Amino acid sequence: MMSTILDIYPSRVAVPAGFIPRKDPAVYSEVHSGGTGYLTEDEVAFYEENGYLCFQNLFSEKEVSNYQQELQKLKESEATKRSSEVILEPGSSEVRSIFKVHQSNSIFRRLARDRRIVDVVSFLLNSAVYIHQSRINYKPGMHGKEFFWHSDFETWHMEDGMPRMRAISCSISLSENNEFNGPLMLIPGSHRYFLPCVGETPENHYLQSLRKQDYGVPDGDSLQWLVDQGGIVSAKGPAGSATFFECNTMHGSNSNISPWPRSNVFYVYNSVENALTQSFCGLSPRPEYIATREVEVVEPL
Repeated sequence: MMSTILDIYPSRVAVPAGFIPRKDPAVYSEVHSGGTGYLTEDEVAFYEENGYLCFQNLFSEKEVSNYQQELQKLKESEATKRSSEVILEPGSSEVRSIFKVHQSNSIFRRLARDRRIVDVVSFLLNSAVYIHQSRINYKPGMHGKEFFWHSDFETWHMEDGMPRMRAISCSISLSENNEFNGPLMLIPGSHRYFLPCVGETPENHYLQSLRKQDYGVPDGDSLQWLVDQGGIVSAKGPAGSATFFECNTMHGSNSNISPWPRSNVFYVYNSVENALTQSFCGLSPRPEYIATREVEVVEPL
């Protein structure tokens, strides 16, 4: 059912509609001289301007080793591959993503509540937060497929009913991310513009889009303009690094034809004041494991 809330970010339109200037702040809290206790004044200014922040070695080698062991156990489990919350690589039986790990796995549930993450997102959003979505992304060596350019907010808004741009993603590297193994790529400053995408969303689109997205992706001319303005950066770094990026920042990743796998755990934190409504594209809600509707405040550990 279509949302009854005024849609200030319309998308999935019949013809290209051009950019809509962002109507929401990127940083919701006031920044005082000297920083916040979690971020420096310069870091907050960089995030507001560019739509992302990268921190190398946010987690220790010992912590990362524990996460890597759990990652491998999940990947090798036959029960994992049979779960509806697991997405396989296109044309393959290899695991691409495992969803809802903040609820289904005790180790990754605790990581989702780590103060080093939660304090940052709570400050930037000036709000208590809950987890809208979580997943592990595997990108196996030689065969890991790409994620095409997209704004997460465009999908979360249209298909899940997220009203405003008040959410942040945190991607934590559980293996080295380098220029060869398909690291996360971002377009700095792209969060300042909402790009309506063309095409009517099919019912149950998520069954295909989580493997290969065909709707909610930018047109070439608009993507070229964004890159001309901001360029492209890649979130490279050793295992244990973390990248925070604003929900409307345009991002994607190349396929991995290197022999080195690339794995990340990914959490989306949404403000409790920005809880989901009905879909803005008129479709049935996506499953709870993709878009959480039960608001459980994340208490930092």
